[in-house]
Amino acid sequence: MTVTQMFDKKPESQEGPRSLHDDFPESDAVPGQGPTKNTGNQPAFFSCWDIHAYYGESYIVQGVSFDVREGEIVALLGRNGAGKTSTLRAIARVDDPSLKSGEIWLDHQPLHGMKSFQASQCGVGLVPEDRRIIAGLTVEENLKLAQIAPPVGWSIDRVYDLFPRLGERRKQEGTTLSGGEQQMLAIGRTLARDVKLLLLDEPYEGLAPVIVQEIERTLEQIKALGMTTIIVEQNAIAALHLADRAIILDMGQVVFDGTAQDVLDDADMRQQYLAI
Repeated sequence: MTVTQMFDKKPESQEGPRSLHDDFPESDAVPGQGPTKNTGNQPAFFSCWDIHAYYGESYIVQGVSFDVREGEIVALLGRNGAGKTSTLRAIARVDDPSLKSGEIWLDHQPLHGMKSFQASQCGVGLVPEDRRIIAGLTVEENLKLAQIAPPVGWSIDRVYDLFPRLGERRKQEGTTLSGGEQQMLAIGRTLARDVKLLLLDEPYEGLAPVIVQEIERTLEQIKALGMTTIIVEQNAIAALHLADRAIILDMGQVVFDGTAQDVLDDADMRQQYLAI
């Protein structure tokens, strides 16, 4: 199955993905009604079930399913083009890729019929790869802007406690910060919202090794706080050392779901799916 299948082309041996809104109109989302498909001993805090997403006519996310328990950190891994960022963006309910079918649940709330701002209000916090620091605003103004509408999360002082360098540069324009400092600001801005699920897209991308180590220490502190997190990262070894579990994608499909240590211990699997 290729990643360029047309909308009207059905995957082999199964019915093609139906429109999301055939089964889940936005108006039918029932707050407080929890998912029923998880049968494990510990209910999933987050679940996505058989999600299919497209960029235009390109079929990118091809039936991805996985659960995340509360407080767990999951590394979502794969080669370039495997569908990692697309899956993360589909979970955050951004416009692209377009989610065509499947279910996404967070803390008993159905996200699959929501827009991105509604998912954010339900606790989804996406730190995008390009950081999206707003030009013309200082560090502190970027943080305050995140708190204009409820729900509000960490106080700005608490963000500065986590990232002292941001406190030192609070009056500096955000886009003039170094790459590592901008990454700190992007994470801090997300934490300034009331986040239940933190989505990190390539947090180490383009950073010097010494800055990567600093970001790693920060993420370890976030982990110690028990924040449920999904991290997409090309630096797979670093992500695996941080994560509790690993999910590996290949051609838009899940090919492994297990512990991070299992991946660290399996050189053949790492070479096959991660080229490391």
